[in-house]
This record gives sequence, C-alpha cells and structure tokens, in this order.
Amino acid sequence: MRRAGVTKRRRAAPVRAQSRAEARARQKGKALKRRGFPPAAERIGGIVARLRRRYPDARCALDHTSALELLVATILSAQCTDVRVNLVTKDLFRKYRTAADYAAADPTVFEQEIKSTGFFRNKTKSILGMARALLERHGGQVPDTLAALVTLPGVGRKTANVVLGTWFGKNDGVVVDTHVTRLSRRLGFTKKKDAVKIEQDLMELVPRKDWTDFSHLLIHHGRQICDARKPKCEICPVNALCPSSTADRR
Repeated sequence: MRRAGVTKRRRAAPVRAQSRAEARARQKGKALKRRGFPPAAERIGGIVARLRRRYPDARCALDHTSALELLVATILSAQCTDVRVNLVTKDLFRKYRTAADYAAADPTVFEQEIKSTGFFRNKTKSILGMARALLERHGGQVPDTLAALVTLPGVGRKTANVVLGTWFGKNDGVVVDTHVTRLSRRLGFTKKKDAVKIEQDLMELVPRKDWTDFSHLLIHHGRQICDARKPKCEICPVNALCPSSTADRR
C-alpha cells in the first residue's frame, strides 16, 4: 500500500555510455552532411594527383636488389621501422644471397643477426621456412603470383602485395600497413579497421593502375605530415580534400 505523499519513482532504462570515438565520428558525420563534403570517389583522383606532386620519388623504403631480398626485408619489417631493417639487412644480404643460403642457416645464429628487428624467433622461423619452401616448390625463386606467395611461411597478403607491386610491377592488391590504415580512415576512404576489409574498400575506390603507387604515397605522407598523434594539417597538400583536416580550407 502506497503511503500518502510518497511518489513512486520510475527506474530509467539503462543507457549505454557513448565512447569518445563514437561521439567524434557522429559529430564529424553531421558536419560533413551540413557542408556537403564530396564522397570519396569524387576526391580520390585529386588526392592521388596532389600526393604525387608532393612525393614524386615515393617508392618502397626497404633496401633491396632482388625479389628475395625484398621478401626477407618485408618479413623483417613487421613491428619494426624500415630504417632499422635496412641497417640489419646491409650485412645480412652480404652473407645470405640465395634461398639455399637461408635454408642452410643456423637458426640460433640467424636469430642473433636479426634480433634488433624484434620478434626475432618468429621471424627466423618464417624466413628460414620460406627459403626451404622456395627450394622445394619453386626452384629457389620467388614466385610472381599472389596465390603462390601466400602459401609461403611468414607471407600474408600485405607481404605478397609488397613484392608483387614493388618488384614484379603487378597491381594485384593494395598494401595496407599502419600508415595506410590511418590515412584511409582519416580521408574517409573506409570505416573499417581490419586490414583485409580496408584493402577491399581501397581496391574498389582506387584505379587498379595506381594500387602500388597509392600505398607508397600514403606511407610517405603518413611519415612526413599525417602523423598519428599530431598531423600537420596546416601544411598538408590534401587538406582541402580531407574530411578530418583541422586547417582552413584552401
């Protein structure tokens, strides 16, 4: 029985806390709609053209003189800077010249030779296993197809795309590393976080002839201007075409 003068309070339905990221994304989406920002398909050509003018010599930053060297360097580059990899491979490539050389390497010794690149035990297993697979299946030569490359130990789509695009000149996919992931999301090319799904979005958006160059351009831009923590929007050549830019529109 309800006592006089006492009002029964209704229990409010639980509300899921909105994350800061969700709030920012929602605000950004509303702002873009208000000012009619062009869709990605209408901006991609201008962005690629501007980045090409800014980075005319954009290329793979990993030093190599053969498909095998590039394959090894790319495996070593996982969770490691290209500068560090190039320091390590300078001596490594003088000692190991063929797939047979890697296959015959002492794992304990090899681990110490690449230790500074991090995750050296897994990388040793991948590189030596990859070399043995090249000898057993491909006569010691690096294959030039995505289907064959991804069956090698330690070689996924990203590594295969690096070798195919940079060495063989084949645009079979888009290299999606941390820079490409970050910039693709900032530029409004994708909302995905998974590398494979991001690559699918980019392959639909970017002309196939530009796939390899596109990755190099975004990687250079990510290192020089579109920094993860503090992007230099005020000097960015594509700030007028970027929905995330904080600079005045040019």
